[in-house]
Amino acid sequence: MRAVIFDIDGTLLDSVDLHARAWVEAFAHFGVTTDFADVRRQIGKGGDELMPVFLSEERVARDGETIEAYRSDLFKRRYLSEVRPFPGVRPLFEHIRAAGLTIALASSGKRSEVEHYTEILEIGDLVDVATSSDDADRSKPHPDIFEAALEKLDGAPRDAIIVIGDTPYDAEAAAKAGLRTVGLLCGGFPEADLRSAGCVAIYRDPEDLLDRFAQSPLADS
Repeated sequence: MRAVIFDIDGTLLDSVDLHARAWVEAFAHFGVTTDFADVRRQIGKGGDELMPVFLSEERVARDGETIEAYRSDLFKRRYLSEVRPFPGVRPLFEHIRAAGLTIALASSGKRSEVEHYTEILEIGDLVDVATSSDDADRSKPHPDIFEAALEKLDGAPRDAIIVIGDTPYDAEAAAKAGLRTVGLLCGGFPEADLRSAGCVAIYRDPEDLLDRFAQSPLADS
């Protein structure tokens, strides 16, 4: 193993429900009624992939940027202060670095959000590479964000890199980039969905992965 690429929302941060609420409220503000559970199942995608699930192509073309900007501002104003790290994130990162591995972040969120999340998680000194939706034309489940991370990892072989994520979209995007994914259940997706998407191992949350690190794919030398 050479490197580990982490998703953030739902993987390192307990934020999935909050993002779903922001989307539901944003859609409602523009006259679109959505079901919370339906929206929640789409969290993990960027707005470019999420909005077409609920809006017509014409509506996305006309109002998509406005809706996304409204949602982003709403999330920052109403929900960002409620975001909390899952247990064990910093100790897991410290253990990974002690094992000699490089750490990258690859989120469908915007760069400003990734930077703020890094502060919340208190991992800035442990992260070598960070990519966001600003580095990609398309968000997950397209591979663009992981491809951007790979470019910053200076040619580390893809079979020596593991992605850690909480959604099927992470695993699908990683597979398209030639990467394996370890799934975490803390984002709320069923284990069956993560395995169907190609996850090679499943753990409860970052703390569980840390506790079982020695038997995990990350310890493969």
